[in-house]
Amino acid sequence: MVFLKTLPIIFFFAFLILYLVFPADAATITVRNNCPYVVWAAGTPGGGKRLETGGIWTVNANPGTVQARIWGRTDCNFDASGRGSCRTGDCGGLLECTSYGQPPNTLAEYALTQYANQDFYDISVIDGFNIPMEFSSASGNCKVIRCTADIIKDCPDELRKDNACNGPCPMFRREEDCCNVNKNCGPTPLSSFFKQRCPDVYTYPNDGQTGQFACPTGNN
Repeated sequence: MVFLKTLPIIFFFAFLILYLVFPADAATITVRNNCPYVVWAAGTPGGGKRLETGGIWTVNANPGTVQARIWGRTDCNFDASGRGSCRTGDCGGLLECTSYGQPPNTLAEYALTQYANQDFYDISVIDGFNIPMEFSSASGNCKVIRCTADIIKDCPDELRKDNACNGPCPMFRREEDCCNVNKNCGPTPLSSFFKQRCPDVYTYPNDGQTGQFACPTGNN
């Protein structure tokens, strides 16, 4: 028998991402838009969907899925064929995304059935921030993580973008921000701006100890 696990994601005043797990070990990700505006949800795997306030989208992920992402896009316009553009989070002008979104965008990331039979998940602002987000498990047995601070309002001038806040790595491409050579790099003043406001999120490439979380596979 295949059991299903589910994870919720909330675009909260935010995007809510709810994660449900079923042993065999597929997962269903439930995405709810709690923002007071339309969000075009996107995922790899998953594709994409327009979500009005209160709207829900479900994404099914196979056991062993890695490097999976879910994010929200804002101010989009698509034609009947599903082609268009978004102000933030655009994925090559497609409603149904087949590639990652363009920074800056808040990311929910997950990998299923990994080391020690665990699922790993995080919210990342390494690529920047465009909407508040919460990521939780349906059972409530795993840590709820969120980034719901008013990042855009407080965004440093050097990172500021219309309706978003850039991440320092994609913005400047500096070693101190991107850690391409020094894998033991530490936080910078700009990454600390995000960490101070959202302590549970991934804020720079070596932030796994405080920015990545694990949940036993099969735990709803």
